[in-house]
Amino acid sequence: MHFLDQAKIYVRSGHGGGGAVSFRREKFVEYGGPDGGDGGKGGDIIFEAVAGLNTLIDFRYTQHFRAPRGKGGAGSNRTGGGGDDLVIKVPVGTQVLADDDDRTLLADLTHVGQRIVFLRGGDGGRGNASYKTSTNRAPRQHGTGWPGEEAWVWLRLKLLADAGLLGLPNAGKSTFLNTVTNASAKVGDYAFTTTRPQLGVVKHKGREFVLADIPGLIEGAADGAGIGDRFLGHVERCRVLLHLIDANGEDVGRAYRVVREEIEVYGAGLTDKPEVIALNKCDLLDEELIAAISEELREASGGALVLPMSGATGTGVEAVLDRLIETIGPAEATTYAEMREDDEEPGDDQGEAKEWSPI
Repeated sequence: MHFLDQAKIYVRSGHGGGGAVSFRREKFVEYGGPDGGDGGKGGDIIFEAVAGLNTLIDFRYTQHFRAPRGKGGAGSNRTGGGGDDLVIKVPVGTQVLADDDDRTLLADLTHVGQRIVFLRGGDGGRGNASYKTSTNRAPRQHGTGWPGEEAWVWLRLKLLADAGLLGLPNAGKSTFLNTVTNASAKVGDYAFTTTRPQLGVVKHKGREFVLADIPGLIEGAADGAGIGDRFLGHVERCRVLLHLIDANGEDVGRAYRVVREEIEVYGAGLTDKPEVIALNKCDLLDEELIAAISEELREASGGALVLPMSGATGTGVEAVLDRLIETIGPAEATTYAEMREDDEEPGDDQGEAKEWSPI
């Protein structure tokens, strides 16, 4: 399935049904009077966050969503049936933004099962029975029903993860993700092998947490260089950032500063998040050189702890995972990992594929 983290859709709630104009006509019953019922309410537009999704690709092909209108009223004071609500299912972490500026946040769905009534259906019109008064015994007026609401909105997905991977291209992020999780990210000896965010569940010492990998940042990413910084939104919700530095680079201090400067320009509080720094690809160096490069990186990062490791061989990976779990903390370490579980009941048929639809 292709990854898509932004989509523009049109939503419209249902119109209210019209009220009825009717008069009671029964044999042997005089003075029947008006008995037209009210119209039914139109259906609401509801957004619901569901488990098992991490892309908005379905909204590329289905972009218009209209809730059904309410039924019209009828004689004998019968009220019209209300229109069914239209529930639009989106991944956890989806934000609904206004179309006019693409920045005004209208809704934010952050946990499984969260439902938001985004547009309310129109109320039904009044039937002529409700217009009856002591001076107007046979009214013929009625309400046509209130119109529903409509809007163009942007859906923006910000993946939920406990820890996020940062670094320059070819820093070894995808290799590390494949080593510690069940992910199968593409790995290559050229820049930008990762072109979309990847998620994986880390299981370490009885704990689980979700790790997110995004495409590498280069100098000028905030201005659109390389793939740009648009994927940084997927690490905004992370509790800790894991910054990987290639130990074989020409200047590890500059490599660290380039990424830090780009996330500082991006903002959104990323520079305030706890950071774990790991010196990757140390299997190609001797211990003396590793110590010297680690000290250089420690000075560039303001005295932070630098953990040497190798994602390819697994050397030092356990210490990095221990540090991540310690920083994430015990209270919410499995919160997002549980969201990644399939929301199937024990009695469901596991062998039968289910056709997905956003509604």
